[in-house]
Amino acid sequence: MTSAGRRGDEYEAFDRPGRRSNRPRTKDRPDYAEAETGMVITVDRGRYRVLISDREVTATKARQLGRKGVIVGDQVRVVGDTSGVEGTLARIVEVAERETVLRRTADDDDPYERPIVANADQLLIVTALAHPPPRIGMIDRLLVAGYDAGIRPLLCLTKADLAAPDELIAQYEPLDVPVQVTFPGSDLDPLRDWLSGHRSVFVGHSGVGKSTLVNALIPDAGRAIGDVSAATGRGRHISSSAIALQLPDTTGSSRAMPLDEQSWVIDTPGVRSFGLSHVSRARIIAAFDDLRAITEACPRGCPHDDTAPECALDAAVASGQLAPSRLESFRRMLGSGQ
Repeated sequence: MTSAGRRGDEYEAFDRPGRRSNRPRTKDRPDYAEAETGMVITVDRGRYRVLISDREVTATKARQLGRKGVIVGDQVRVVGDTSGVEGTLARIVEVAERETVLRRTADDDDPYERPIVANADQLLIVTALAHPPPRIGMIDRLLVAGYDAGIRPLLCLTKADLAAPDELIAQYEPLDVPVQVTFPGSDLDPLRDWLSGHRSVFVGHSGVGKSTLVNALIPDAGRAIGDVSAATGRGRHISSSAIALQLPDTTGSSRAMPLDEQSWVIDTPGVRSFGLSHVSRARIIAAFDDLRAITEACPRGCPHDDTAPECALDAAVASGQLAPSRLESFRRMLGSGQ
C-alpha cells in the first residue's frame, strides 16, 4: 500500500463519528407547560414536601437548578408524579422570585448568608418572660433581621404566669412593636387575629414555648416540646427543620381559599445565636418612616449612633420632635447589628 493510501486510511479513521457525536443535539429546552405550582412546606435531607392544591407531594430538586437553594415558603413549579401517593417522587424545576427572605449568618464575622424562610410577611419573635429569662440582645437582633428583610416584626411574650411583662413591654413600646402576652390557658384569639391572612414565621430560643404555642394554635400540629436545662437555663433543641402549617379557619367559611390567601404559621428550630453580618443599616432605618425623614438631614456617612457628632436624630430630640426613649430604643436595636 502506498503512503498516500495509508494516509487516506488514517484520515478516514479519524473522520469516523464517535459515540458522543452520534447523539442528536438540540437547543430546545424542556417544556414545563404542564408543571404544577405549589408551596414548599418542609425540607428534609434533600427531599422537599410541596403542597399542591390539597395534596402533599414529595419532590427532589431538578439538576438544572444547580446550586439554587429551595427553602420553606418557596413557590415552586413541579413536574413528574404529583399524585402524592406514598413512594412517588416529583421534581422541582423552577423557583419563583421571592417577595421576602429571612436570613441569618452563623455569627457576625461569617460572610455566608443562610436563608431560613421565603415569602413570610410577619416575624413573630417568641420570648419567655422566665425559664429561660428574656435576652434583650437576641430580641433586638431578630428585630433587625425582620426590618432588613422587609418583614413586619411582632413580639410574643410567653410564660406570663412566671413573671410580669411590664418592663419588657416598656423597652419596645417606643419602637411601636406590637406585643402579645400569653400564659398557659390564656385566650389566643388576639394572637389569631394577628396571624389571620398572613404568613408568619415563628423564631425564638429553644424552651421559650414556641412549639407549645404552635400546638395550641394548630391542635393537630404535633410539634415536639422540649424542656429547659436546669444547669444552663437554656432550652434543648427538639425541632430540626422549619415547617409551614396552615392556621385553621375560625370564620366558619366553607370557601376553599388559594394558597396565597391562606393563613400560615412557619415554625422554625430554636436558635441560640443570630448573626447579622449581612444586614444593611440603611434598610433598618428605612423601616421607620419618621426616623428616616429625620436622618435625611444627617451628614453623609453618619452612623446614627451616639458617637455621631452631628446626627440629626440628636437634634430632633433636643427640639422636642423626637422622644428620647424612642431614640434610645432605636439605637440599642441598631447597635445589635454592629
